[in-house]
Amino acid sequence: MRRFLIGSALATVLAGSAFAEDAALLFGNDSYDRLGRVSRGAEILGSVSVLEDLGFDVVSIRNGDVQETIDKLDDFVALVPDSDRLVVALTGRFATDGERTWMLSSDAENVGMLTIGFKGLSIESLLNVLAEKPGSAFLLLGADQLDGAEFDDWVRNGVGAFDVPQGVTVAIGSVRDISTFMRTEVAKPARDLSAALAATPSIKVQGFLPKPWVLMPTISESSETYDTAGESALWDGAVALDTVDAYRNYIRRYPQGAHRKEADAAIQAILSEPNRGARLAEEALSLTRNQRREIQRDLTILDYDTRGIDGIFGPGTRGAITNWQQVNGYAQTSYLTTEQINRLDAQASRRAAELEAEAERKRQEQARLDRTYWEETGAKADEAGYRAYLERFPDGIFSEVARDRLTEIEQSKRALAEVEDRATWERVRASDTVAGYQDYLSAYPEGVFVAEAQARIAELTRSDQAETQYLASEQSLGLNLITLQLIEARLEQLGLEPGRVDGALDEDSRRAIRRYQQARGLPESGYVNDMTLVRLLADFTGIGGR
Repeated sequence: MRRFLIGSALATVLAGSAFAEDAALLFGNDSYDRLGRVSRGAEILGSVSVLEDLGFDVVSIRNGDVQETIDKLDDFVALVPDSDRLVVALTGRFATDGERTWMLSSDAENVGMLTIGFKGLSIESLLNVLAEKPGSAFLLLGADQLDGAEFDDWVRNGVGAFDVPQGVTVAIGSVRDISTFMRTEVAKPARDLSAALAATPSIKVQGFLPKPWVLMPTISESSETYDTAGESALWDGAVALDTVDAYRNYIRRYPQGAHRKEADAAIQAILSEPNRGARLAEEALSLTRNQRREIQRDLTILDYDTRGIDGIFGPGTRGAITNWQQVNGYAQTSYLTTEQINRLDAQASRRAAELEAEAERKRQEQARLDRTYWEETGAKADEAGYRAYLERFPDGIFSEVARDRLTEIEQSKRALAEVEDRATWERVRASDTVAGYQDYLSAYPEGVFVAEAQARIAELTRSDQAETQYLASEQSLGLNLITLQLIEARLEQLGLEPGRVDGALDEDSRRAIRRYQQARGLPESGYVNDMTLVRLLADFTGIGGR
C-alpha cells in the first residue's frame, strides 16, 4: 500500500468512478512529530467550505500520517475521472533528492534517499494524475523551511525541479503566500488567475498559464462562502488579547477553524500558569535594567538574598521577592506591583539610614576601645605592647604609629645583630616568604629577629588563603574605574584615610576598607564584596531616596 506514495501505482486507481463535477485535495501540515511546527501550515484548510460552495468535492486532512495520507489519496484519485477541474494545495514540509520531490507526512523521521518514498507523497506521481485534466488542473505547493538535520546527505529540504505535464499549472511559494493566494484568489469565483499570479511575484509559476485563465465557476448569489477573512481577523484579535475568553470566543465562532488546536493550547497554557496576571502586570511596568538593579539593592539592604545585583530577575531574585511579599502580607506571586516597589523602596531607605546610624555608634565605640587598649599596650613604648596592639587592632587609630615604632625597634636590633645574622635576616626579609622565615629560625633559633620571623610566619599563614579568596570575589564584581573612585571618595568622606582618590586600591585603600567593614560588622577583609559595595554606594548616594 505504501508504494502509492512513491509514484507509479498512483495512476492505477483512476479506474474508479465518482459523480462530482470538480475535485480538490487540500493537505495542511502544521505539526510534525519529529520535524517541528510549521507556522500557518494548516491555514490552507480554511478554504475547504469555499471550494465546496463552488461545487468541488473536497478531500482534506490536517497533519496526516503515512496511512491517513494514503487513505485520503485513494479518495481523491477516485474522484478524478468524472471531474472537470482539479485543484490540489499542499502546505507543510517538502524534501527532494534533486530529481524528485515529496511532501512529508506528519510522522516522517530520519528522512533518507532510500526511505523517503515511504514517508511522503510523490509530487511527480501527483502530477501524472493532474495531467488527466489538461487546462483545468492546478497544483499549489507551500513549502516551509527546515535546516535539514533529519535528512541524509542525498536528500535536502524544499521543492526540487520537476517536469510539469502539458496542461497542468504549478504554483510554488511559502506556506503563507500559498495559503493567502488560495483564500484571496483561487477560492474566488470567476477570478483571472493568470493576472493574479502575475501580481504575486513571490509565487513561482510553472507549466500551463493562458491569459486570461479562469478556473473557478461563477457561484450563485444564494450560496454562502466560508468567512476566511472573518476567521483570520477574529483569531488575530484573540491573539492580541491573549485571554481565555478571547480564545473561547474564537472556538465558539469557528469550532473547526484553522487555529482550533492553537486556541486550545493557548487556553491550556493560560490556565496552567500560576500568577499569570501578576507576571503580565509587572511586564507592563517595563522596568529598565537599572530599575531592576535598584530593586535588587533594596532587597539586599533588607537581608533578602537576590544572588547578585545584575538587573536580571532570575530564581534568586524571584525567591527574594516572594519572601518579602510573605513578610509584608502580599500574595506570594514573585512579581511586583508599583505599590510594592514603592513600599520596598521606602523600607530600604529607612533600613539604610538605620544601618548608617548603627555603624556610626559602633565606630565611636570601636574608637573608644581602640584608645583604651592603646593606653594599656602601645603607650608602654615597648615591642610587646606594640605587637599586642597590632594583633588586636591591625587597622586601628594608632596602627601606623605602632608599625613605625616597631620598625625603629627592628632597625635598632639590626644594628646590634651580628654581621652574619643581619645579612641572613636581610635576605629573608626581602623574600618575605614563610619558607624563608622558617629557614631563618632553623639557622638562628636564638637570633635577634626570632620574634619578627615568628610573627611574620603567623601573619602570612593566616592571610594567604583568605586574601586569595577575597581578591577573587572582588574581581568577580567587574568594578570599573569610576566605581572604584566612588568607593575611595566615600571612604575619604568618612574620614577613613584611603589615600589618593585615583581608583587604585593600594594598601591605604585596603586599610580604609577594613576600617569601614569593622565599623559596620562586615567581614574585615580589606576587599570589596557584594554587601560592602551595596553599603558603601547606598551610604554615598542615599539609596532609596528616589
